[in-house]
Formats: sequence, structure tokens, C-alpha cells
Amino acid sequence: MRSSTETPASGAGASGAGASGAGASGAGATRDRVAGAVLFALGLLIVWEARTLPFGSLRVPGAGMFPVALALMLAALGLLLALKGGGPALRALGWKEARQGLAIFGALAFAALALDSLGYRLTVAAVLLFLIGAVERKGWLVAALVAIGFALGSHALFADFLRVPLPRGPFGV
Repeated sequence: MRSSTETPASGAGASGAGASGAGASGAGATRDRVAGAVLFALGLLIVWEARTLPFGSLRVPGAGMFPVALALMLAALGLLLALKGGGPALRALGWKEARQGLAIFGALAFAALALDSLGYRLTVAAVLLFLIGAVERKGWLVAALVAIGFALGSHALFADFLRVPLPRGPFGV
């Protein structure tokens, strides 16, 4: 009789630990399972989109080899993460950082839409000023110095040194 009492108690402890790491039990959606599934799907989508690029060979790689190789690694690691499935259950997660996540997503959407019309330097400076000043709540002077320095420095690196064509905004900026 005593052993039957101990078994549920140990089972309750195991299920309590399983709630925080539900991936080990194999049941339920956890943070890691969902993230792994999203990464797996993203990797497959990138492989699908890169199919139009020439793949080439190992001696003469084409434009599609690097994106396909990275996407396959992303898909494999995402699948591994989804199968391992640790982490807390989705219901147990607090979404206190949701506002920051939405602000970052909005800043990236702005950057994608404004890059051609504002140009690289102004877009990067504006996005970094917003992210550092408003989202991270650093001082505006520090945010402005970092944003302008990074925008000018990265433009010099990519446009001047590496000769990557970047969009120019109004007044050639």
C-alpha cells in the first residue's frame, strides 16, 4: 500500500518537472517545439525560393549554393529542436516583452519599406535611433551617436570597401 502512495507522489513530481520541460514527455506545445517548427519551415521555404538560383558545383559554386546550404542547416537544426522540444509550455510563457518584439518587427518593416526612398544611411540611422532610444531606453545622445556612427561606418564598409551597391536617398545621402 505504501509503494502505491509513493509512486503517484513521484509521478506528480515528474509531471511537475514535465510541465516546465514538457518536451521530454513528448506531449504539448512548448516554446522550443514551436520555435523549431518555425525554423524548420523557414529553412524549407528558403530552399524552395533558392531553387531558381544556379547551384553550381563544389569547385565552382553558384549563387544558390550558399543560401541552400545555410537553409538546410537551419531546417535540420529546427527539426532537431522541434523533436527535442524542451522549454516551458506556451501557456506558461509570460508575454511581457511582446511590446518590444512588436516594436522591433515594426522597425524592420519600416526599414524594408523605406530603404529605397530614404536610402541606406538615413534608414539605418532612423531604425537604430528608434531601437536604441525608444525600445532599449538608452539616452538619446548615445542613441544618436551610435545610430549615425553605425550608419556611416557600415555604409563605408559595404559601399566603399566591398563595393556593394546600396540605395541612395534624397540629396545622394
